Amino acid sequence: MRSCIVTKEKLPKQELIRIVRTPDQEVIIDVTGKVNGRGAYLKKDLAVFEKAKKNKILDKILEIEVKDEIYENLKKIL
Repeated sequence: MRSCIVTKEKLPKQELIRIVRTPDQEVIIDVTGKVNGRGAYLKKDLAVFEKAKKNKILDKILEIEVKDEIYENLKKIL
């Protein structure tokens, strides 16, 4: 069980998407769940992605600016 950083819900890993800041200071979407780095989980829900983008929650958690293309890629994955 993991927690969504937006909704604070505890959900199984299969219902969440992991976003990672790698040691190289890159932000990527971790579809395998095994990429090395600081990670944050988002519930697989378009409204959650929009709220995360609006409030810049990922920027705060990952301590790096998350580009808009990451949010666009999240929408494509959903």
